[in-house]
Amino acid sequence: MMFGFSEEQIATFGLTFGVGGFMLYMLFIIGHLAWESKAGKFGTFVIFLGLAFGMVGFVAKYFIQWFMEHN
Repeated sequence: MMFGFSEEQIATFGLTFGVGGFMLYMLFIIGHLAWESKAGKFGTFVIFLGLAFGMVGFVAKYFIQWFMEHN
């Protein structure tokens, strides 16, 4: 117990909010990369599709777990 929280609660908090915040920061970096390279609309779409596609799996895993726990 640390600060009244169990290890599982701290790990769950870090995984959801810590990794979520890191993913938002990565989206900012990808957007800045697209803006600096003057990629245009299609180029920006391709950059986001290629670099941010792995984040979709992480978010989908969270929703699948939530859905399976509530059914």
